[in-house]
Amino acid sequence: MQREQTFLKDSYIYSRMSLKEKIIKDRIPVHVAVIMDGNGRWAKKRGYLRTLGHEKGVDAVRETVEAASELGIQFLTLYAFSTENWNRPKYEINALMELLVKSVNNERQTFMDNNIRLMAIGDLGNLPSKSYTELLKVIEDTSVNTGLKLVLALSYSSRWEIVEAARIVARKVIDGELKVDDITACSFTSFLSTSAIPDPELLIRTSGEFRVSNFLLWQIAYSELYFTPTLWPDFSKEEFYKALVEYQGRERRFGMTSEQLQQSKKRHLN
Repeated sequence: MQREQTFLKDSYIYSRMSLKEKIIKDRIPVHVAVIMDGNGRWAKKRGYLRTLGHEKGVDAVRETVEAASELGIQFLTLYAFSTENWNRPKYEINALMELLVKSVNNERQTFMDNNIRLMAIGDLGNLPSKSYTELLKVIEDTSVNTGLKLVLALSYSSRWEIVEAARIVARKVIDGELKVDDITACSFTSFLSTSAIPDPELLIRTSGEFRVSNFLLWQIAYSELYFTPTLWPDFSKEEFYKALVEYQGRERRFGMTSEQLQQSKKRHLN
């Protein structure tokens, strides 16, 4: 009876907690990746141009970055522009590139004030020269910061990244710098653009789509996937907290059984 009363009391207390309070501090993921999707549909539902949806999406970026920084997450990777996005209408691409320059410049002081380091991955050479120059400037200015690493995936494609890494490996083998037998999953990872970034434990995708869209295919081999119907411009801190709470409720086994996982945890504690 006592145990049942304690359980009911604990359940009641838990139900009254906010989502942020439910997040277990020592189980916060080191790296969270996000596929930001739904800007165009958000605008279309309201009778606006798609470009306005992208502008509104900047507010969701700010909310997510603030939430990640406050929680102590070390890496946050945002899928901002894929190589496939170059196929969109020219006016939309131009608007996105202008928005990129405007956003990184506007947020520069915020990054400095909050110890946030900006990084980028992707085929950055394809960016318009102005966007590329402004982006590199903010990356350099914030390189001294030691808090959250905000990684923008721009002109990024996972297949492109893997092919580029394979080319590097092939050249090193031809030049005698690397033996074929020395090529392992670990060594191959060192040639990816994310070599200095840990694999994400959690991948979030907004807008109700259930696919990963050529994003971090190598890196998300053991990531937990979280899909939400929320369109990106409506993604708030509360939505981010909700994803983390669900993530923490999952058991990450990495190919082991639950029993093996528990035994491994006991050995670690001892």
